[in-house]
Amino acid sequence: MLDAILTAIPFGIILSFTIGPVFFVLLETSATKGFKSALIFDSGVILADIFFIIVAFYSTNKLFDKIKDDPNFLIFGGVLLTAYGVISFIKTSKSFRDIVREYHRVEFKKNYGKLFIKGFLLNFINIGVLLGWLGFIVVGSSFTQTSQELWVFLGTILTVYFLVDLLKIAAAKILKNKLTPRRIYKTKKIVALVILGFGVLLLVQGFFPNEKERIKHKLEQISPIKDNI
Repeated sequence: MLDAILTAIPFGIILSFTIGPVFFVLLETSATKGFKSALIFDSGVILADIFFIIVAFYSTNKLFDKIKDDPNFLIFGGVLLTAYGVISFIKTSKSFRDIVREYHRVEFKKNYGKLFIKGFLLNFINIGVLLGWLGFIVVGSSFTQTSQELWVFLGTILTVYFLVDLLKIAAAKILKNKLTPRRIYKTKKIVALVILGFGVLLLVQGFFPNEKERIKHKLEQISPIKDNI
């Protein structure tokens, strides 16, 4: 159980820096409307994530139980994450002008209900979020033994993601000044490549099943917290 928590932490951090419309709106909302408004907006985002996790888990749970130890299952997960990383990288390469527009767009009206719905819909309409959670479920399934441990893994990712969001909200004005469009552009590319890297690791596990335990051990070593325990 502890291994699932510690291994999930870096994934939560990575997820929190997948810079897109939600990221910009979160910073803008905090900087212009305050902490409470940003928290309500982020709650809508998290609710959409929870919805996607439940859909992804229960729509594939029986299938996962049957093919969990099948190398093709890992190949499937690797393809999902690799595709997500490649698509994100390509979209980022073509979206510098969009990044600039999002960076400079500001809205001042306060309406908590609309902010919550806006956060939910902005995340919900992004099919890539569902794809990403499917990939994380596959990653979690590759080194957890039970459904309970998998839920702990996914819950930890979401919790870390939310905690980092709180830090982003608190530091919104500083982040807004430091994260220029050019830096955001580079950060998005780096995050896409990191996700792509995890996809490749899963593909390696699938094509070379005997290496699974060795790669699993390396994934667990990613967490800096575990090294200090």
